[in-house]
Amino acid sequence: MNGSAVRRLTVAQALVEFLAHQYTERDGRRHRLINATWGIFGHGNVAGLGQALLESGPDTMPYLQGRNEQAMVHAAVGYARQNNRLAAQAVTTSIGPGATNLVTGAALATVNRLPVLLLPGDIFATRPADPVLQQLEVPYAGDISVNDALRPVCRYFDRVMRPEALIPAALQAMRVLADPAETGAVTLALPQDVQAEAFDWPEEFFADRVWHVRRPAPEAAEVAAAARAVRAARRPLIVAGGGVHHSEAEDSLRALVDATGIPVASTQAGKGSLRYDHPADIGGIGHTGTAVADDLARTADLVIGVGTRYSDFTTASATLFADPAVRFLNLNITPFDAHKLGATTVVADARAALEALTAELAGHRVDETYEAEYRTGKTAWERRVDAAYAAEDETARPSQTQVLGALDAVVGDEDVVINAAGSLPGDLHKLWRARSPRQYHLEYGYSCMGYEIPGAIGVRLAAPATPVWALVGDGTYLMMPTEIVTAVQEGININVVLLQNHGYASIGGLSETTGAERFGTAYRFRAADGQYTGDPLPVDLAANAASLGMDVLRAKSVGELRAALAEARASDRPTCVYVETETADTVSGAPEAQAWWDVPVAQIATRPAAVKAREDYDRQAAARRRHL
Repeated sequence: MNGSAVRRLTVAQALVEFLAHQYTERDGRRHRLINATWGIFGHGNVAGLGQALLESGPDTMPYLQGRNEQAMVHAAVGYARQNNRLAAQAVTTSIGPGATNLVTGAALATVNRLPVLLLPGDIFATRPADPVLQQLEVPYAGDISVNDALRPVCRYFDRVMRPEALIPAALQAMRVLADPAETGAVTLALPQDVQAEAFDWPEEFFADRVWHVRRPAPEAAEVAAAARAVRAARRPLIVAGGGVHHSEAEDSLRALVDATGIPVASTQAGKGSLRYDHPADIGGIGHTGTAVADDLARTADLVIGVGTRYSDFTTASATLFADPAVRFLNLNITPFDAHKLGATTVVADARAALEALTAELAGHRVDETYEAEYRTGKTAWERRVDAAYAAEDETARPSQTQVLGALDAVVGDEDVVINAAGSLPGDLHKLWRARSPRQYHLEYGYSCMGYEIPGAIGVRLAAPATPVWALVGDGTYLMMPTEIVTAVQEGININVVLLQNHGYASIGGLSETTGAERFGTAYRFRAADGQYTGDPLPVDLAANAASLGMDVLRAKSVGELRAALAEARASDRPTCVYVETETADTVSGAPEAQAWWDVPVAQIATRPAAVKAREDYDRQAAARRRHL
């Protein structure tokens, strides 16, 4: 190595040592970039990364034992989100099914723009035997393995076929993980023979390296154009997305709103950008939004997107922003998102952009009648939240919204509530009263069943003193309860609120509105007609959670639920609160959807439900428009 100092290590040992010296820095604060490595070992990584982690020891690289590869990625994603993307974790797996189990987690991370480093084992680079166990043979290409399935769901992918190739690959991986516009899942596929191969590494490779997480400032011309658009608008509306949180721009958003009086609606990822009781916070927007937010969206003449990618739930499948003259102004660090909907753009860090726009708008404020209108709408919606949370009979079985009301009464400002799929995201987006920027943790970019429990573990690892609640229905729970064992093993006292409603409640409701009549959505025995319409299955999910090591509290009524939630919050053990809610077809109790969502319905059908659903679909779809 040209006479410079070298260290002889295996590729796996060198990678672990390298990762231990990587840091991010933003606003003068330094964070270790890769704080731990999750792993399940097999023949593709046990003698490579497994041996390297053992040899390095927990002071160099803490190791966390998982039960399911997908779940390990979810835990790492929860950790990264809680750390505002400034700290992440790695995940190592064997080859074959261990590696392909990473794909769903990788997609979730990349869709949500959250960093995670994936280190799957791979087939032999030297091919001493071909094929090896778990190798996918591709007749037309000898250099493909199952790990190539990770390419389309990652922001960076490399296969390290030679020891010296690790150096550029590892540096590129860190660059992407620390880049606020590019970040997501990153894969370094590691052939199992290369992992164990020794090499003389330059000492410079193991020096502390700090990756600056930039806050790109906006161009003055873009800020001036944005300010002109705001000043010209009569009914501006801010849509706060996840970028507000990632940039830690909540205070800057509040300063802009306090100065101008512009109301703020939030996406699932952006909820909590303003505290729920701020006068300008009008709640969630879109298909699962509040009535006041969606009514304002329909009449807005300027929509100001801050750190949002405008999913179909946010735009109500391109039907929500209905004013013929509506225009868009997008503040986003990613040009790809900033230019959506034909917008005027401010391509910059969210905090920097908001601060510049606030200064440029000095002295400007919306008309007081507009403020009075949205504040009246906010007050009316809060009454609907109160009604959904209320329980007249404390001895009755709760509805799902009453479960949320009971939890709302127990949590503190610092608690984190985690959810991802089913009917709960819609109820939470409409009803949850977010008290702090990190409290509302919804994975709704990928809406992946099974995220909640491992995600809660990741959050708790990032914030050990923070009470964390994983809200799961029975369908989600059955997808991935495995990491309960991890929580018990590590003493990570997450709280799981397990709602039993005997089926896929959310899809059951969607099925009904699209003419599929709840087909295949109930957890019941087959009836004489061959359908799943018999008695509920005799499945005891509370007993299952207990068998995996959790403390379990069963609540049969609203009153018992309140007591159980308080006991769980005070516990220092992983605790499950099990409650059976109303049946799947009456599970929610929340206000109905305030805006449409496009799920195509059969154009031709004989069943009356499907015929009617298609008529409704055609009527709603006629309102779609392209914003150019």
